[in-house]
Amino acid sequence: MNLRIGRRSGFVIPGPADGRDARAKQGGTMYVRMTTLTFRVDRADEGIRLFEESVVPAARAQKGFRAAYLLADRQAGRCVALTFWDDEASALANEDNRYYQEQLVKFMPLFTSAPVREGYEVAVEAR
Repeated sequence: MNLRIGRRSGFVIPGPADGRDARAKQGGTMYVRMTTLTFRVDRADEGIRLFEESVVPAARAQKGFRAAYLLADRQAGRCVALTFWDDEASALANEDNRYYQEQLVKFMPLFTSAPVREGYEVAVEAR
């Protein structure tokens, strides 16, 4: 199984199965955008469905997209959304073209506080 470990994130996630990891070995740095969300507990399933059916397809259409994960603690009303990009420029470009903001707006009725966005380079990759 392919594993990637994000610097300071503490999350271990499966790597891509399509061989795009060769770029990282050639000096490219994969980048992760981590968005922490707090949501209404009674609408957790709705948020998860929205991420899977709307955010993921929109992300796949973005240049440099690698993967997306949504980690959920339904009882606490917390989620962490992780999106993986070929590089930092790709992640920033989809903020400039408003993709990221358009996705957050879809979740506004579910939030109990403002989302927190952070970005990380993938500093260690283990296979």
